Amino acid sequence: MKSLAELQAIKDKMKDKVVLREGSGDMRVVVGMATCGIAAGARPVLNAFVEGVNEGGLADKITVSQTGCIGICQYEPVVEVFEAGKEKITYVKMTAEKANEVIEKHLKGGKVVEEYTIAASKI
Repeated sequence: MKSLAELQAIKDKMKDKVVLREGSGDMRVVVGMATCGIAAGARPVLNAFVEGVNEGGLADKITVSQTGCIGICQYEPVVEVFEAGKEKITYVKMTAEKANEVIEKHLKGGKVVEEYTIAASKI
């Protein structure tokens, strides 16, 4: 059993990550975390977005959250990026490495990583 002080220290340490997921920025990154997404590797993808946005100082501009089934299980892990005034971008078959590239090029640089989008997939 942990002491109350130890539990408070853990809470304080994790506070940035929790607040990041509940943020209210102009851009929203949503990771599909239903059973199919988790089985396909969505947890490391979500963690990569949370850590990358936090470390990049983007927490005031970008909200990272999770959702249930997005409905395209064969393309999991799926990440949707919503930006005010723009069309939704859907990234498919994501990995933590691809997430880091999306953070650098799309979230920071404003350029969609076309080769990872559902439009680039052979449907």
